Amino acid sequence: MVGIKKPILVIGGGISGITAAIEIAEVGKNVILIEKEPFLGGNVIKMNNYFPKLCPPACGLEINFKRIRQNPRIKIFTSSEVSQIKGEKGNFTVQIKSKPQFVKDTCTACGKCVAVCPEERPNKFNYYFDRTKAIYLPHEMAFPYKYTIDEEYCKKEACNKCAEVCEYDAIDFSAKEKTENIEVYSIVAATGWKNYDASRIENLHYSNFKNVVSNVEFERLIASNGLGNSKLVRPSDKKEPKEIVFVQCAGSRDKKNLSYCSAVCCSASLKHALSVQEKYPESKIKIFYIDLRVAGRNEDFLNRVEANKNIELIKGKVAKIEEIKETENLLVEAENILLGKKQKYEADLVVLATGIVPNDPGFTIQKNSFGFLRTEKNEGIHPIACSKKPMDVSTSVKDATAAALKAIQ
Repeated sequence: MVGIKKPILVIGGGISGITAAIEIAEVGKNVILIEKEPFLGGNVIKMNNYFPKLCPPACGLEINFKRIRQNPRIKIFTSSEVSQIKGEKGNFTVQIKSKPQFVKDTCTACGKCVAVCPEERPNKFNYYFDRTKAIYLPHEMAFPYKYTIDEEYCKKEACNKCAEVCEYDAIDFSAKEKTENIEVYSIVAATGWKNYDASRIENLHYSNFKNVVSNVEFERLIASNGLGNSKLVRPSDKKEPKEIVFVQCAGSRDKKNLSYCSAVCCSASLKHALSVQEKYPESKIKIFYIDLRVAGRNEDFLNRVEANKNIELIKGKVAKIEEIKETENLLVEAENILLGKKQKYEADLVVLATGIVPNDPGFTIQKNSFGFLRTEKNEGIHPIACSKKPMDVSTSVKDATAAALKAIQ
């Protein structure tokens, strides 16, 4: 370990990549941390809270951002991706492509640019439920804390209003894409996950009905900084839903879609149900499941849900969802196995517990049949957390800490 002079590369700035980078740097090794978005935080930063403690994102990430700021051994590339890896353990050459940074680090996030910007863009952070200006602060915990520009929607010099009002000369429309090669000792691949495309599950009509949403979208709907500003609102009319249905294994454990179990979906829906009840004690919630898979400290969620008279656990598979056009409410038809019959339930909002799918890392690397990175076939490259299999936040952080040790050995 004393002989390591080249930096260690961490690909992915979600909570697991951040954890690995900090752990490596705090034992005295140089780290390069690469993130494809303009900000660190990954999926966790978008959540309302996460288990087992139901912490908001600020609880875990703010202290890690502080540790990064205090550690000069960590070099960060945002809006950047790895396009190529060559070499072998101890001697990798990595090609990094970085999108143009039209907003420089001199930005103070004063907001004057937003006030004059005439263009809008769909807000990816809120899963496109709303819009922002073409120059925007990704979210209030953004790290780095500066504005960014969506090149697809910004008219740049043809408009130039943001540059005209900026007192710190932080706008640079001449910025270009950069490609550079770096040499690193080893690599931690924290390329993360995305939700399975629910539009592929034909009978659940995710693409057709506005009030059918995925579980990650629901996180943004109920979050204090989400669409409703501390209120839970449904997408179609911004009304607060009182009858909510959760559909477990939406596309998972299904040969037509995802044949595997994503491990965290049951705990996530139980968490969501408890969050709704805390916010709206009179709400009525139904959770349809094949079987409930919770483990460890997350079993407490199941005990709390079973004790709540306003949350009903129904063993059975949802066959189809229909929309009542006058109200945009939803009719959920499902089999109730314990009663031995099909039933219909009306809901204001339906939440699909869609599974975890690995992100495409963007470079050549061995994968298994599901697209997750293989740990035994990539010597010197250490896949962690949801890049190698579905995990919850707590398990991902532990796995990242273990990978940090492997990366420096």
